[in-house]
Amino acid sequence: MRLELREISKRFGSHVIFENLSVTLEFQHTLALIGPSGGGKSTLLRLLAGLIPADSGTILFDGRIVPHRENDLRAYRASLGIVFQAFNLFPHLSALENISLPLRQVHGLDPNVASARAFEVLDRFHLADHASKRPSALSGGQRQRVAIARAVAIQPKVLLFDEPTSALDPEMTAEVLDVLTDLRNEGTPLILVTHEMGFARRMADQVAFVAQGKLLEVRAPEPFFENPGLPDIQRFLQRVLRY
Repeated sequence: MRLELREISKRFGSHVIFENLSVTLEFQHTLALIGPSGGGKSTLLRLLAGLIPADSGTILFDGRIVPHRENDLRAYRASLGIVFQAFNLFPHLSALENISLPLRQVHGLDPNVASARAFEVLDRFHLADHASKRPSALSGGQRQRVAIARAVAIQPKVLLFDEPTSALDPEMTAEVLDVLTDLRNEGTPLILVTHEMGFARRMADQVAFVAQGKLLEVRAPEPFFENPGLPDIQRFLQRVLRY
């Protein structure tokens, strides 16, 4: 997969996030975005997902320009699976309904086909017994797996994750990382913002360090973690890997 950012600028009010950012990233399966809080990782992911517009510049996914017009953006977003740290499940709907609703409303599937596909992905993620439960009756790890199942059910071209384990305890984190590992091994392209350094090291094809509104270093995991090229990255890794 090839990702190109050409002269991307983004600010919120007077706060500049990116200023004329240009970079090309190529990866086979998984790109991990890491770096300090406030460095621009989540903003970058939302730009890639078409959830927020760049103030200027162009983004291309495998040569396809991320559109600017809302009508075109709706079709673009429908080709992506997006998972956030806060699950974003509808609290009044069951797990099955949370997955089948976008299949019906966004992708136009027949209700019976949508329900069958929703149950299929729940079963795949070992959640079939919880299909009728609302999010409040599920554990944090189960809720996040439902969110991932919802993203997978649309058969996306790429899956985007924004800190999918940050709200979970270690056992639930392991549940979700197992699911991500399976998706990665099946060949589904993944782009994820993560603080899980072990996962990034084992599973990413490329690691991009995002800080100060720049991609300061983009390398394969082993050289990145073994011999980071910049003092800022060395200090960051020393802090997060200390314990």
